[in-house]
Amino acid sequence: MSLVTEEIKSKSEVYHGDEMCQVKSKELLKEISLPNGLLPLKDITEVGYNRETGFVWLKQKKSITHKFEKIGKPVSYATEVTAYVENGKIKKLNGVKTKELLIWVTLCDIYIDDPPTGKITFKTPSGLFRSFPVSAFEIEEEKSSGVAVKEVAANKVNETVAAAAGVKEV
Repeated sequence: MSLVTEEIKSKSEVYHGDEMCQVKSKELLKEISLPNGLLPLKDITEVGYNRETGFVWLKQKKSITHKFEKIGKPVSYATEVTAYVENGKIKKLNGVKTKELLIWVTLCDIYIDDPPTGKITFKTPSGLFRSFPVSAFEIEEEKSSGVAVKEVAANKVNETVAAAAGVKEV
């Protein structure tokens, strides 16, 4: 059963379609000062955000499991992920689990230390928690193809000029 009612939707910003939802979910994470790779969902059908209450939801076609390579942890995302957000925090999280040893553990809170220490903490309903570097959940923004082409061209020119001048790269 969905936690998202028509009443909640009527008071929220709602977006549809994977491309738009991918953009909006990353914008939301940036807005609340959390790493942009924290919600690596696929085939997102709907994203909603009620700014007044901080309630957020993301719906995807099917549940997925994503392994965060930098920490070696798999995380499972249900077809519907809901939470309340504020700056540096995700609270009352539903639909996200992580594997610890041999069991899947539900996550309920995610937050960045204040003042910043470079760590992000994941908490379970039982009070257990683990902290990891924030950098493990950041993904590099893709550069627009025009900028990337110009950078590659500029690097080639610099290499050619350096070679012609007999300069070796260090």
